Amino acid sequence: MIGTEKIQTMKENTLFFAAMYLEHNHIYGMCDGLIQGGGILKSVYDPDKEKARSLAARFPGAKAVESEEEILKDPEILLVAAAAVPCERCQVGIRCMEAGKDYFTDKGPFTALEQLELARKKVEETGRKYMVYYSERLHSECSVYAGQLVKAGAIGRVLSVTGLGPHRLGNPEERPEWFYEKARYGGIICDIGSHQVEQFLYFTGCEDAKIESARTANYGHPQYPELEDYGDVMLTGDNGSAGYFRVDWFTPDGLSVWGDGRTLILGTEGYIELRKTVNVAADDPQGDLLILVDKEGEKKISCRGTTGYPFFGQLIRDCLDRTETAMTQAHVFKAAQIALQCQEAADRRK
Repeated sequence: MIGTEKIQTMKENTLFFAAMYLEHNHIYGMCDGLIQGGGILKSVYDPDKEKARSLAARFPGAKAVESEEEILKDPEILLVAAAAVPCERCQVGIRCMEAGKDYFTDKGPFTALEQLELARKKVEETGRKYMVYYSERLHSECSVYAGQLVKAGAIGRVLSVTGLGPHRLGNPEERPEWFYEKARYGGIICDIGSHQVEQFLYFTGCEDAKIESARTANYGHPQYPELEDYGDVMLTGDNGSAGYFRVDWFTPDGLSVWGDGRTLILGTEGYIELRKTVNVAADDPQGDLLILVDKEGEKKISCRGTTGYPFFGQLIRDCLDRTETAMTQAHVFKAAQIALQCQEAADRRK
């Protein structure tokens, strides 16, 4: 097993990572972010060799390998990024941590609370990291800037966070089989709703939250009875802050992007609106737009090309230095736990 002493012998600013189990295209964003943050993609694996070759071809220097074992036995690889079928993500992470690797998975990181407990125990046992790609905040410059403003007290104490996470289903027949099997994708809240739970905790500074209500439904796709195409949740944070979010698969074909993702953050001294993906019906439809209203007035700020995505470089340093600057493990697991508990509450309500 690779321990801290091995990490300290690595070149100070070098982290080699691997990518495997490429079931979701988020793996491309994960690799892009890590490379831009200073990482080097060394190896790629997927049982579908064409998937592995396609990803490796995108990043010069990366090599498609024949097995998971080649990656896990390579002492130079310290971090593994993966976007497996959701119900398999935990076990992939367990194997990575047992092999001495830190693990970076696509959201949602688990489909059951039992998986979360297994991961918690393995993190304690190995000292490895189990990080999650919450892209709707981490790979959104307006969200990064909003976090900086909130931290600086620009809108006072945060009272409420409202999140909208619509997605486009597209051609249903092009989706993999697991997308329509509840036991494999876990439900809409523990999947795309996990983004919203994480953002609520982050912007409010909460360490925990109470579930006030949670529901899911299949409103428009009876041909896929296990698909949840709608979900919403109300939360109360441990500091009294309020949260509401809605996720769905009803983005209309006429929208120019996959979903009109928005976040509204209300504080005691102002509010922030994030138009993440598109400024719909505007002369300039570009997303990554932040609107700030405070005692000084109204400001519309284009964030594209401003903040970058600091999470990835911070994660690389955390893997090398054994620190927690990108995101704490407690935060990762708490966001996952609340999303899973919301999903269970919605299932009981049905």
